[in-house]
Amino acid sequence: MALNMQRFLLALLLLGVNVFIIHAQEVGVTEAWTSRSCKCDCEGAESPTEFSSIRTSSSMVRGVDCMPECPYHKPLGFEAGSVSPDQITCSNQDQYTGWFSSWLPSRARLNSQGFGCAWLSKFQDNSQWLQVDLKEVMVVSGILTQGRCDADEWITKYSVQYRTNEKLNWIYYKDQTGNNRVFYGNADRSSSVQNLLRPPIVARYIRILPLGWHTRIAVRMELLLCMNKCV
Repeated sequence: MALNMQRFLLALLLLGVNVFIIHAQEVGVTEAWTSRSCKCDCEGAESPTEFSSIRTSSSMVRGVDCMPECPYHKPLGFEAGSVSPDQITCSNQDQYTGWFSSWLPSRARLNSQGFGCAWLSKFQDNSQWLQVDLKEVMVVSGILTQGRCDADEWITKYSVQYRTNEKLNWIYYKDQTGNNRVFYGNADRSSSVQNLLRPPIVARYIRILPLGWHTRIAVRMELLLCMNKCV
């Protein structure tokens, strides 16, 4: 039922916004964000096009029916700062006082540096979460994570929940077998690890739920939005 609802919302969304999704096999792939290029190389396209950077072209994709995933990805804006602090919340946030007030969820921004350069969970258990309010329903196609910049603390694996509005129950992102999908995270404090979502998530709210960590739960992150052209 949840999967059917997700596909229905996706079909509606494609009618009115500048995003594009196709049905894809739900598999996990970790790729380097900086090396990913925009391309359209489907059989039947008049002239396959490949661009050196995801941010350098606005050419429309052709032959999209055979695309196995989102054709292009765009950062939501954690690193750039366009995601505001009030959009990022966490479990037990009312207890972030004193020293922990420097490690609020709003600090969970990819490549952030200096003191307070990550969200640092006050508690180390599987009840913790980091939540993003996208402000409107969007198509999320990937997640990037890093550890804390100034200490060997990071998450090693996590699951994802989502919902389209705050009145609905949270839905776990599933794998092909119908089990809650486990995403593998970081192995050091500085490298970013990207997990693409196949199929993408259509939602307003996204939650990252740490399942494993090194020393303590610490996260810097970015979300990727699915686009139908390079921007």
